[in-house]
Amino acid sequence: MNNKLSTDPYKGVRDFYPEDMATQRYMFDVWRMTAEHFGFEQYDASILEPSDLYRSKGAVNEEMVNEQTYTFTDRGDREVTLRPEMTPTVARMIAGKRRELTFPVRWYSIPNLFRYERMQRGRLREHWQLNCDIFGVDDVSADIEIILLANEIFKNFGAVNGKQYEIHVSSRKLLEALYDALDLDADARLTATRLADRKNKIEVSEFKTKMTEVAGDATSDVLRFLNADNINVVPENIKKTEAYTELKTLITTMEQLHCKVVFDPTIIRGFDYYTGIVFEVVDLDPENNRSMMGGGRYDNLTELFGGEPISGIGFGFGDVTLKDFLVSHDLMTSDITSPTLAVLPTDQAQNIDAQKVAQGFRSAGIATSVDLSNKKVGKKISLAGNQFIEYALVLGEDEVNSGTYTVKDLMEGTELSGTLEVLANKIQQN
Repeated sequence: MNNKLSTDPYKGVRDFYPEDMATQRYMFDVWRMTAEHFGFEQYDASILEPSDLYRSKGAVNEEMVNEQTYTFTDRGDREVTLRPEMTPTVARMIAGKRRELTFPVRWYSIPNLFRYERMQRGRLREHWQLNCDIFGVDDVSADIEIILLANEIFKNFGAVNGKQYEIHVSSRKLLEALYDALDLDADARLTATRLADRKNKIEVSEFKTKMTEVAGDATSDVLRFLNADNINVVPENIKKTEAYTELKTLITTMEQLHCKVVFDPTIIRGFDYYTGIVFEVVDLDPENNRSMMGGGRYDNLTELFGGEPISGIGFGFGDVTLKDFLVSHDLMTSDITSPTLAVLPTDQAQNIDAQKVAQGFRSAGIATSVDLSNKKVGKKISLAGNQFIEYALVLGEDEVNSGTYTVKDLMEGTELSGTLEVLANKIQQN
């Protein structure tokens, strides 16, 4: 009986061959560079968390907990979940060290996340995600900074705000202010909010019918808010609130800083922990017109772990949606990690000597590989060029005996000759 194992990866996850890793490394390097340019420090944690972390009220939404997490019981009879989201983890870490940390804290990470959800464009069951968070700043200046950071990331990938993407902003606090003015009870608020989060995915008539079932006589005011295309035209009964002033300040300041944002009251964000300003970055490509990343303010999440709440704001940006965006806008490049020099033995009898020569160049600080195959020298040189290697050293018996070598510049077609030390110095100078 021949039971062959499949070569396919588990459904919804990816293998990363060297060319895929080059792409991922490029994306991660831009993420890290930009976050650190804003003064953020990198942190990380295990992919395993106690399942109770996600079941706590306000941690994440119920759909994720009940339908999308990879949860299992370990050998110690503890229920464990592969993290689907990083924000509860960073809130746990902040709460655990709150007396030792100096606030404000600016942290970032690039965690591997897992969600058992329906696969579609830009969405797999496993992905990496840039998370950037600021803790300990209560005013809108932190909201401004986190959105400026998100915008800078897109700029550093070569994208233009308003041409290839837009930043849409709203406020959960402003929505709550509307509910206060309309005197909606807690159940109606929760249902209306989750319905509003799906507004652009439902037919207009169906949405109005469903909202009427929830909001009753207040439906027209809710719809007036959700259909507003400018913050100045929201219902008058919320314009004197702190939430309105805060969001208006953010939008005005962004304009002054030449970072365009668009008021979009349908930006709700699905997680229950958001309490204030929320935002999403939307791809303007008609073939991929969707939200790519988003975040917002969550001022109560650390309360889950006891003590006074610590204000927080942050965002998450997945690698799958980023790659789709870069490809669709012809912005993709790769951080090729080829060695500088390849040593090419003419015969397998020189393989060990080739290792010695290569190690000499490595000791001089030059990344060097050895082609140990039995291919002909011409083929070896061609392959080195295809791998973006800059220099090739053909090693035969004469070179081994004399200790003098010739290095070919594969880009220019020129040659350099000399001892290992002389060649290493010339290559470093070039």
